[in-house]
Amino acid sequence: MDSTLCPSSLSRWRESRPVTALTVSLKTIAVGLAFLALACAPLSAQDDRSETQAFLPAQVRVVSTVPLNGDGNPYGVATVPRHFPPGGLINPGDILVSNFNSSSGLQGTGTTIVRIQASGPASQFFGGTAPLGLTTALNVLRAGFVLVGNFPSPDLSGSCTTAGDGSILVINRNGQQVGNPITDATIKGPWDSALIDEGTSAKLFVANGLTGTVTRLDLAVSPGGVALTKATTIAKGYGHQCDPVTFVDAPTGLVYDSKSDILFVASTVDNAVFAVSDAKGRTTAVNMGKLIYEDPKHLHGALGMEMATNDHLLVSNNDAAQINPDPNQPSEIVEFTKEGKFVRQISVDQNFGGAFGLDVARFDGTARFAFVDDNNNSLSIWIFPLPRATGDED
Repeated sequence: MDSTLCPSSLSRWRESRPVTALTVSLKTIAVGLAFLALACAPLSAQDDRSETQAFLPAQVRVVSTVPLNGDGNPYGVATVPRHFPPGGLINPGDILVSNFNSSSGLQGTGTTIVRIQASGPASQFFGGTAPLGLTTALNVLRAGFVLVGNFPSPDLSGSCTTAGDGSILVINRNGQQVGNPITDATIKGPWDSALIDEGTSAKLFVANGLTGTVTRLDLAVSPGGVALTKATTIAKGYGHQCDPVTFVDAPTGLVYDSKSDILFVASTVDNAVFAVSDAKGRTTAVNMGKLIYEDPKHLHGALGMEMATNDHLLVSNNDAAQINPDPNQPSEIVEFTKEGKFVRQISVDQNFGGAFGLDVARFDGTARFAFVDDNNNSLSIWIFPLPRATGDED
């Protein structure tokens, strides 16, 4: 696979035609993204392409994430993993998206998770009781449970200044909440998360919007549910503030690298990405960790983050007015190496604030890149072939 998220043909296309399709109809959006994927597909797999392989990408889709109750502002994106137990409302390969807003448009009031299958429109998987405000902290355990953070606006004002501490909800494969929410004194506005799934146990890293800290939750997983066994603050000192436009600016995107036992943290206010070492077993909190990537030219409020199939990091930007906005680079997703070298960027909306939750998954010899656009309440899905050597790993 090419070493970048997209080959140079995409950059040449953007120079002559800015990516504006995501502000109009979904049909137009799909056409624009299909063009991008076609530009990417031939080179992204050129080292493994034979005469019998197709030129067209496997699939390019844009799907509305709005459920019947009208919830919007999609945040979290997660793929149901292989070996997820059958017999429920979701199956391996389905994509889940959490909504932060209700139909009123107020932040911290969304209560739903939608399910997106290989074809067809989105359908509601989970509906909770307000106030919730389901965040980017969305993960799926292969034992059959979905974990999602909620960061509520209890007075339904949509303001962070009166926000509640929130919790982690545990939802079974039938879309039903199991037991009481996971709470702890260290959980203060769970804004994003990263998961280590060990079958009968798990470790969930949580970025806290109200305190600028990262908590590791050690979890026991059984057929009956998920229980907290220990909570440890492993990183602190990240900038955090309420924001009337984005609800909160705080540490957000978390990516765990099992090869190095490093947790990468995208900090919005600090507009940088940090590395926390010994993340799996750390017992004390490091002050932010090692600075990995700081790039005012390309970063504009580092937000949601994911690791690509080439081990590069992908980070969305929140474009907050008080951080580092650039009118020429709205709603950017930036690709960089784990050593902090810039690789490439793409704009996914001509307006600010569209990019947030990201997900990269491997299924059936393909790489699937899915990302939300908050501005038009949609999920874009790009699918590309993988070199055979990488296999089917998710």
